Amino acid sequence: MSEAASSEVTQVAAVTQVAAATSSQDPEVGLAAVAALRGLVEVLEALQVENARAKGWSWQQIAARLGVTKQAVHHKYAGRRFGFRR
Repeated sequence: MSEAASSEVTQVAAVTQVAAATSSQDPEVGLAAVAALRGLVEVLEALQVENARAKGWSWQQIAARLGVTKQAVHHKYAGRRFGFRR
């Protein structure tokens, strides 16, 4: 297995462990897992907004898929320099 593939498998395993921790009976563990997943969702959303904009999607199209207003998604991401895949 290549180093990149091994790293990806490790990352998937880590996300799976965090997701499983959300059902912990220990509030400290469960809440920490929720916070970690919230951070991951923010990064994934930004990556997908960048992807959609690069493919010519309108703010309205993006907002509709995210279930928010056009103004909300525009305010959050317009003019933002993503820099994730450059």
